[in-house]
Order: sequence, then C-alpha cells, then structure tokens
Amino acid sequence: MSKLAMNITLNSEQIEFIQQKLKSGRYQDANEVIVEAFRLLEERDITYQKWIEETQEKVDIAIEEIRRGEGIDGEIVVNQLKEKLRQSRQK
Repeated sequence: MSKLAMNITLNSEQIEFIQQKLKSGRYQDANEVIVEAFRLLEERDITYQKWIEETQEKVDIAIEEIRRGEGIDGEIVVNQLKEKLRQSRQK
C-alpha cells in the first residue's frame, strides 16, 4: 500500500468527533478513525450506485410495461398509496 502525505484541516466538531471515537477505546489513533470513515464512505457510495442501477432497471421495465399497455392508471396508484399511508397511521 502506497502512502501519500496530505495536510488537512478539521473543524472543531470533526476534531471532537475523532476524540470521542478515541475515548471509546475502539480506535488506537486518529488514523484508524479516518480509515474507517473512508471505508464507510466507499461502502455508502457502492450501495448508492447499486440503488441507482436498480432504480434505472425498474424505470426501464416500467416504461416497457406502459408501452405494452400494462401500466396502471395514475389515479389508481395514488389512491392505493393513500390507502397504505392511512393504514400505516392506524397501526
């Protein structure tokens, strides 16, 4: 693994956050906190990209269904969603 030296400036909230993580005993130094933060950021980005791709696939499928006349009237969908919302509020 190559290392690149970089100077960064943290605001007071970020410094406090790192200090709290160090006090928890889970991390030995600030570098471990930063490495974990980058790992989580990468994980989030991968998850988001996957969501984008899946959503695009669903949109493409829906467009094809509509072209084939298999779509549901918008008013029906809105009413179904309203009913689901009403039911979830009663629970």
